[in-house]
Amino acid sequence: MGSSKVGYFLAGVGIGAVVGVLAAPRSGKETRDYLSQRAEEGREYAQRKARELRYRAEDVVERGKQVASDQRELITGALDAGREAYRREKSKEI
Repeated sequence: MGSSKVGYFLAGVGIGAVVGVLAAPRSGKETRDYLSQRAEEGREYAQRKARELRYRAEDVVERGKQVASDQRELITGALDAGREAYRREKSKEI
């Protein structure tokens, strides 16, 4: 979820809160309790999404490390094979 989506979500929560206050069929205390509950739900939602994003980022970093390690092994193997071929050719000249 992009930061713009989070911004839209938070703007929606704010607009919903204002509309809720203006059109509230409940008493002031009930409305405050309702708004408090909705704000808590929004906070929990944002925390959950942030946690999911962090886990995804950690997974991408780990996969990147693995790919780099695999590539390093391939390059090392190719260099070793090249050195060995060079040595063989060089020993034929002598």
